[in-house]
Amino acid sequence: MITWLLSVAVLAGSGVVAGVLFAVALSVLPALIAMPADRYVYAHQLIGRRWDPTMPVIVLSSTAIDVVLVFLADSRNALFAIAAVLLLAVSVVSHFCNVPINRVVKELDPERIPAGWRDPRPLWRRFHLLRTTLALLAVLVNAAALVPA
Repeated sequence: MITWLLSVAVLAGSGVVAGVLFAVALSVLPALIAMPADRYVYAHQLIGRRWDPTMPVIVLSSTAIDVVLVFLADSRNALFAIAAVLLLAVSVVSHFCNVPINRVVKELDPERIPAGWRDPRPLWRRFHLLRTTLALLAVLVNAAALVPA
């Protein structure tokens, strides 16, 4: 019973991660890219207020559940291990690539974009698409782990 409950939880958690990142890639990111620099900085600061503290908890909790399932699941433990690695990779890309960019943008004053400002959106987009792909793969692998043999 505990294995089943954890399996449902990890599918929900990895699904939320993949869904949020996909939604950002599909709608939020194109909108941010289309904005002038001052509006982009302002919008980026507003959007990050809720996501920045929430997403790491969901990603790392789902990763931890996948790791637990590696030891509890009989025949599907390799799939849970793969999903855990994929979710860990989402966290690594976020922490070492997107978050440093977010910190720089948070420090900017939208009313005073410095001369020579280097627009981080193209680089942030590349990293975001990478972690979105990893998250989508993780939820697919977690779903595959739940399919009866």
